[in-house]
Amino acid sequence: MSSKTLLVGGGGREHALAWKLSRSPGVKELFVAPGNGGTATSGTNLPIKATDVPAIGEACRRLGIDLVVVGPEAPLAAGIADHLEGMGIKVFGPSRAAAQIEASKVFARRLMEKYHIPCPKGVVFDDYARARSYVESHPLPVVVKADGLAGGKGVTVARTRDEALQALNQAMVARAFGEAGERVVVEECLTGKEVSLLAFTDGKTVVPMVPACDYKRIFDGDRGPNTGGMGGYSPPTFCTPGLMQKVEKTILRPAVEAMAAEGRPYKGVLYAGLMLTTEGPKVLEFNCRFGDPETQVMLPRLESDLLEIVLAVVAGELDSAKIEWSEKACVGVVMASGGYPGEYRTGYPITGLDRLPPDVLAFHAGTKAKDGQVVTNGGRVLAVVGLADTIPLARKRAYEGAGLIHFEGCHYRRDIALVDEIGG
Repeated sequence: MSSKTLLVGGGGREHALAWKLSRSPGVKELFVAPGNGGTATSGTNLPIKATDVPAIGEACRRLGIDLVVVGPEAPLAAGIADHLEGMGIKVFGPSRAAAQIEASKVFARRLMEKYHIPCPKGVVFDDYARARSYVESHPLPVVVKADGLAGGKGVTVARTRDEALQALNQAMVARAFGEAGERVVVEECLTGKEVSLLAFTDGKTVVPMVPACDYKRIFDGDRGPNTGGMGGYSPPTFCTPGLMQKVEKTILRPAVEAMAAEGRPYKGVLYAGLMLTTEGPKVLEFNCRFGDPETQVMLPRLESDLLEIVLAVVAGELDSAKIEWSEKACVGVVMASGGYPGEYRTGYPITGLDRLPPDVLAFHAGTKAKDGQVVTNGGRVLAVVGLADTIPLARKRAYEGAGLIHFEGCHYRRDIALVDEIGG
C-alpha cells in the first residue's frame, strides 16, 4: 500500500494531519494545497487555494495523485469530493450533498427534527420582520445562527435584546455573511459543559474518536469575542465511557443513518459539537470535517496509522480498521497575532521553534517560510501542544513550550485546561 497523497487546506488542522500522514509508511509522497510554513516540513506545498477545485483537480492529474484528504469545510461544500471522484481519484471527505450537514444550519436542524436527534428548540426564518418580531418577544438568552458557512463568525449567543437584534440585522440586512445570512435559525440557549466528539464513518460503520474540548473566546475566563479557537485539550475527565456510548447511540449513529435515508450517504469525519445538558447530550452543531483546534490535541493521541483508517473509510471497510488511542493527555495553546480576531499585521519572524523539547509539538496555522525563516501569516499563528500522562502535566509542557517561542505582538490565553472540567 503506497499512496501519492494530496492534503487540501492550510491551517493548524492541516499541519496536524500532514504531520500524522507523513508518519505513515504507506504515504509515498505528500503534497499540501496551499499548506503553510509547518506543512512544508512534512510534504510539498502547492500554491493552490483550497477552494480552487478545478486547479486542485488539474494538480492531481499532473502529479498522479491517488488519494485526496480534505481539511476545511468550504471545498467540501463546493463539491470537491464529487469533482475528484468523477476523475477517478479517491477522496476522504463527504460529497457536496452530505456536506450540507455543516454548510446549512437549516438543513441540519430539519434533519435532527425529522429523525429525533437531540438538539435545542429553534425556529427558521427567511423574513427579517418575522425574525425580529420573534426575537423581540422570546425569552433571553437566545442563539442566532446564519444558515450558511460564515467562517466561524455566523453564530451569536445573545444575552441582551440588543445583541440579538444586532445579530439579526448583521446577517439579514447588512448581509455581513453574504448569502449565508439569507436565512437564520433562532435557538434556545442551552447550558452545561461543551465537548466535541468526532467520528470516522464510511456511511455504515461509525467509530467515535477521543473527546476534546476547545476554547473559543479570545481572553482568559472566556471573555471577549469568539475566535476560530484559542486552545483545547483531550480527554476531558467528565466524558465517561458511558456518556460517549450514549452520544454514539443517540446522535452519531442516527445522524449517519439519517443521511443515508435522505439519499446523502456520509463518508469521512462527522463532528458533533455537543452541550451536556441535564436532559442529556444535545447537538449544538454538526461539522463535516476534523475540528480546529481539536485535531491538534487529538491526532497526537492516535496510535494507529491514519492513512490506513482513511483508506478503510474510502473503501467502505471501516469495520475492519484498527483504531487505537493513547491514554496520554494532550493540551494545546494557540499563539495569536496582536489584534486578532480583529485587524492584525503579519510578516513578523518567529523564533524559538527549534528549542522545543521532544514532548512538545508546534502545529503551524498562520505561518509561511520567507527567506529561510518562518514568519507570521495569519491571525492564529501556532498551536503549541504538550503530551503527558495527565492534563496538568500536559498543560505545563504546552505553556513551557509557548514560553520558548516569540514573535512581535504574540498573545495567548493563560487558562487553557487550567481546570479539567471547563471548555468552550
